[in-house]
Amino acid sequence: MKRKGLRFYAKIYCRILAQDLKSKMSYRADFIISTIGMIFTNVAGFISFWILFRNFPSIKGWGYYEMLFLYGFSLISLTPVQCFFDNNWSLRQNVYTGDFIKYCFRPINMFFYYQSEVFDIKGLGQLAFGLVTLIYSWIKLGLGFTPLMLLKMIVFLITASLIMIALQNAAAATCFWIHNSFYILDLAYRFRDYAKYPITIFNSVFRFIFTFLMPIAFIAYYPSLVILRPDEVPLLSWLSPVIGIAFFWLSYKIWMHGAKNYSGTGS
Repeated sequence: MKRKGLRFYAKIYCRILAQDLKSKMSYRADFIISTIGMIFTNVAGFISFWILFRNFPSIKGWGYYEMLFLYGFSLISLTPVQCFFDNNWSLRQNVYTGDFIKYCFRPINMFFYYQSEVFDIKGLGQLAFGLVTLIYSWIKLGLGFTPLMLLKMIVFLITASLIMIALQNAAAATCFWIHNSFYILDLAYRFRDYAKYPITIFNSVFRFIFTFLMPIAFIAYYPSLVILRPDEVPLLSWLSPVIGIAFFWLSYKIWMHGAKNYSGTGS
């Protein structure tokens, strides 16, 4: 069979995306309510930061605007998993009902086909809020701006996104082997709330967990240090792109291994 190229997959994705968006826009009330809910969730997070720093001007040497920078950075880096990989939440149900079997007979990559079926447009609201927060904190911190800084920002945002995508892919894929896998996926999702905090505020045990076992420190903390504190960037920050790619590749292999060995409900 002839191997499909990037152009082929881009063309297929655009067609699938168009159909998904048409389907979502046919339920406009649901879309509008969900979008407003996403905006209020992010606004509530911003307000919580403001309330916290009214009483504590800094936490372990991290000031309000630095923390706000991490918050905005994490929102942006979490947008791709929200927009492009939201179908992972339906994987468990599709596997147990047997509906997943249809993906095994398509002449394209199963992972691509499954993930491309759903685009969560609400994630664009999260992206906008994250950009506003990041730019606001950037200006307040007086970080300046150069093309090199922009390049670094793009590279390390992609890095951070790959980490969260990898965590969700691996957690979702456990449904191929574990019956109550929803709790694993939900746990991975909830851990992202800790991504917006600097790892230095946790004790040594959690620092180890959040760096090497559940690497959420690479979603905002380590990548953002390259911009926030360029004079004291640890080695792990520079290794973030490699770590992000490695984790994503590993999660993809786990997901595909489960998918390729899937044989239906057995009924």
